[in-house]
Amino acid sequence: MKILVLNAGSSSLKCQYFIDEESIASVTIERIREKESYTVLTYANEQREHTSTIKDHYEAFETLFSLLKESHIITDVTELNAVGHRVVHGGPYFSRPTLINTEVIEQIRSLIPLAPLHNPSNLEGIEVIAKAYPALKQVAVFDTAFHQTMPEYAARYPLPYDLYEEAHVRRYGFHGTSHAYVAKEAAKMLQQPLETLNLITLHLGNGASAAAIKGGRSIDTSMGMTPLEGLMMGSRSGDIDPAIIPYLVQTQEMDVEAVDAMLNKKSGLKGVCGNNDMRKIIEKINGGDDKSQLALEMYVYRIKKYIGAYATSLGHVDAIIFTGGIGEHADLIRKMVCKGMKQTFGMILDKEKNRSVSGEKSAIHNPESRIDLLVIPTNEELEIARQTKEVISRLS
Repeated sequence: MKILVLNAGSSSLKCQYFIDEESIASVTIERIREKESYTVLTYANEQREHTSTIKDHYEAFETLFSLLKESHIITDVTELNAVGHRVVHGGPYFSRPTLINTEVIEQIRSLIPLAPLHNPSNLEGIEVIAKAYPALKQVAVFDTAFHQTMPEYAARYPLPYDLYEEAHVRRYGFHGTSHAYVAKEAAKMLQQPLETLNLITLHLGNGASAAAIKGGRSIDTSMGMTPLEGLMMGSRSGDIDPAIIPYLVQTQEMDVEAVDAMLNKKSGLKGVCGNNDMRKIIEKINGGDDKSQLALEMYVYRIKKYIGAYATSLGHVDAIIFTGGIGEHADLIRKMVCKGMKQTFGMILDKEKNRSVSGEKSAIHNPESRIDLLVIPTNEELEIARQTKEVISRLS
């Protein structure tokens, strides 16, 4: 099956082309609407780069399909079986990948207030394809869908009930495609059915989230109504006392918009030590920088708190999975997260295995560890392709 996976951002367009779940080519177009847009095509282990002026997403899609045809990756758009779209927020409406039609488009549009930075761009990609190629099947895969299995007591906030009914205020969770993918890969590594496993998945990148997965179903996750809740992140605060917001408004001459921008763009690692690149933070720690050391300790401490909470929720834990840019590459973070966990959880890291992780799926626990510790590179595009394939196959 030939599937094109698309992730449309406000000024970017990323795609991967899959044939029977094998990635054949990828295209990234950045700086859309700017004087010099940047395009890179990766195909057959080679990269082609060029700059041009791409005025909008319509032109970006024209560029994308022209590149695919000129490079003989496809001969015509009609040979595609489907296009799978990443859509950030599915709100209360979508708990699974969904074939896109007019009703679905309008439901995604109605959710823009819940994801004003992402859903408009995702929607624009869908509408451009629908207008240019109306016969081409499109599937929406929602970041929030995987977490819609959370029980009500985990999904709801202790706020007036009518806020849920009237404004859809509840916890939705994000990074669902990544959590779903690594959970399935963990089951393969452990050679056990996913339905029998209790997992804690840690997606650690500039954005970070944890999930408690029981029998393949998310029962809790750290992000909430928005991606701001939960773990400390690159530039997002994660969990804070909500009373801090009115306090800053009243005492620091900040309006709500300024506080919101601070919490999302100027907090987290960046807020504490001035840097949100974990590699540079570790370099500065080695040079004796106290703020970087504090930021790292805060970051790890909050991950450990969520592991403890989710271990309680799950009852027992079969494996903890590290993924995302930091989870996959920062052996120091994995070491610090696992430190001191032997007595409480029977978790024992193998230091040499942890140091030697090389971008492949790896087990990093000591044979005596009661919990398996796994590093699994995420592949959200492949998961979107798989979910798109499932939807299209049901139509046949």
